[in-house]
Amino acid sequence: MLTPVPFHASTENRLLAALPRGEYERLVPHLERVHLTQGRVIFEAGDRVRHAYFPSGGIISMLSMTEEGETIEVAMVSNEGMVGVPIVLRAGVAPYRTMVQIPGDALRVKAEVLLKEFNQGGRFQDLLLRYAHAVLAHVAQSAVCGRFHTVEARLGRWLLVTRDRINSDSFHYTQEFLSHMLGTPRTVVSIAACRLQDEGLIRYRRGRITILDRAGLEAAACECYRAVLREIDHIIAA
Repeated sequence: MLTPVPFHASTENRLLAALPRGEYERLVPHLERVHLTQGRVIFEAGDRVRHAYFPSGGIISMLSMTEEGETIEVAMVSNEGMVGVPIVLRAGVAPYRTMVQIPGDALRVKAEVLLKEFNQGGRFQDLLLRYAHAVLAHVAQSAVCGRFHTVEARLGRWLLVTRDRINSDSFHYTQEFLSHMLGTPRTVVSIAACRLQDEGLIRYRRGRITILDRAGLEAAACECYRAVLREIDHIIAA
């Protein structure tokens, strides 16, 4: 169900919130509020990107896939960013499967409207180009992370990013889901989660994960968590 966005609407999306009033108000008549349910596939790899999404909550994952259907998360988007970067890069085609990980609302805009506003330059163009750079940096960092860091450190990083995005220390994930995100077998994810639990950093029961020691989990997580966080904060503040 699509709901038009009021002209005076505020937004919790950090990219839109960083726009000057005039640029934001040009976009408002074209924005539609949508609810993104868990597990919804927004784009498959190779799909034409016909809309961009500015989440105000929840988490959306970009997943790289093998021909056999194995997946690994290469980037994550929440209220700090946008889904639809191929539009402004003139590619127009999704390079990854884009799937809702945690449900939430988003503001949706047609690709042609986004591109028209982008082509006018100004703060909007600057923000989206910077954000496109951040996504590429995130993908590159994910490649390094998957190759050189332990599953335990990667899981810690992933849990911290999730916690920051939804602003809650407790959330529900199955081992199967985590194995798809981390690109590793369920048994390996289970061992890593048990180690973090034995260290008193998390509690993991029946798919419910609760972070008990934030500082300890940061120490256990790989440096990729801080690297990606700095990149996003730099873009919004610039």
